[in-house]
Amino acid sequence: MRLTRPIDLYGFTHATVNISRMSTAGRISVLTADDHPLMRAGLYAVISSQSDMEVIAEAANGEEAIQRFREQRPDVALVDLRMPVMDGLAATRAIVEEFHGAKIVVLTTYDGDEDIHSALVAGARGYLLKDMMASDLIRVIRAVHAGERVIPPSVAARLAEYTPRVELTPRELEVLKLMAKGLSNRDIAAVLDRTEFTMKNHASNIFGKLGVTDRTEAVMIALQRGILHLD
Repeated sequence: MRLTRPIDLYGFTHATVNISRMSTAGRISVLTADDHPLMRAGLYAVISSQSDMEVIAEAANGEEAIQRFREQRPDVALVDLRMPVMDGLAATRAIVEEFHGAKIVVLTTYDGDEDIHSALVAGARGYLLKDMMASDLIRVIRAVHAGERVIPPSVAARLAEYTPRVELTPRELEVLKLMAKGLSNRDIAAVLDRTEFTMKNHASNIFGKLGVTDRTEAVMIALQRGILHLD
């Protein structure tokens, strides 16, 4: 097995995966968790085409993912970030807390650095975007099953772009969410039962941390980075 290893972030290899086919006594069992049936069907088709792996369970939301993991104990779980009932981030955190050796790969459309960081902190061992090649997905499943922690170069680049991280406080995040809804400082102050002056200070802090000069740009950057999501 060979894998190019540049500098690691979060202990993850962020190079193009180049791993020879594993020879295992049994198949790699995989759980797929995604709220779109078509996506699950596609994953099933790709994974089932491999002689050394199989999909043993599927889930349509985070709660189902936890339950299926308990029931089937898959070797690798592919988990989408944005799902109903319970999102993939919460599900990943819960599974890893209950099963410390759980091998979870986040498979999502979200490439914001905050999404990536949150997933890795929650315990994911890989972070992949849904536009990746099927062959790359297979290689990563094998790599994670073998004990590797893998993210592609594009994902690593997003993390590096905003390193060191600057975190918003819970209150600042709350204010930013209300900004995204179009509320003025006066309106936000009324909602949070605080003074307008306090809200102006929060807004100023948010702008400084995000490196922007106005509310529109702050919301745009927050959406791009995964700090906010449009529900």
